[in-house]
Amino acid sequence: MKSGGRMKGRLLLFAERFLMVAGVALLALVAAALIHRFVYSRLALAEFDRNQAALVQKTSASDAPAQVDERVDFTLWSEKRIREYRASLLVKKDAPLGVLKIEKLKVRVPVFEGTDDLALNRGVGWIAGTARPGDPGNGNIGMAGHRDGFFRGFKNIAVGDAIELATPGVVSLYTVDNIEIVSPDDVQVLRPRGQPSLTLVTCYPFYFVGDAPQRFIVHATLKQQVGVSK
Repeated sequence: MKSGGRMKGRLLLFAERFLMVAGVALLALVAAALIHRFVYSRLALAEFDRNQAALVQKTSASDAPAQVDERVDFTLWSEKRIREYRASLLVKKDAPLGVLKIEKLKVRVPVFEGTDDLALNRGVGWIAGTARPGDPGNGNIGMAGHRDGFFRGFKNIAVGDAIELATPGVVSLYTVDNIEIVSPDDVQVLRPRGQPSLTLVTCYPFYFVGDAPQRFIVHATLKQQVGVSK
């Protein structure tokens, strides 16, 4: 009996020590994960800062007066969109086509080519098949953005609001003239409007859980261009 008791005691002592070591190891693992996330978030933001600074230098060299705001306001963003935005910074991406600015909404965002996940997580995407940002002509430039990210503030946009699109050598100033809600398959909103135009697209409703069933469309007409190279 005494031998059995000693054996039981040893097993309990071993179990206690094992659990203690395992607990310390788990705490160390969690701490390492938090440090890893913090460091890579900082590195991602630093990379974004460098890319934005390069864009400022490029537009300045082209005589475009626009500047790029390096900081992003996440106040209205969903947690998922913030995570995916920061993750996108770790992936190589071509330089932006331009910079979209809506002063009223405190939005200043790079415009990337295409509307894949990477482009929309990192900024807003130019919709292929529409007029290209910076190209002359009377086309309709189409851009898409996430409703829980850069375009969340669209819930407060109104007719008459100003929109600025800066591309190398050109700063185009638009005024919102129409807002509508359509179905996802309504592509007529991207057709040329007979004058230089900008159409911004996002999902709607803004706080819908799951895949939003509609699209929120902002139409704007070109009013002025400055810094155009002669």
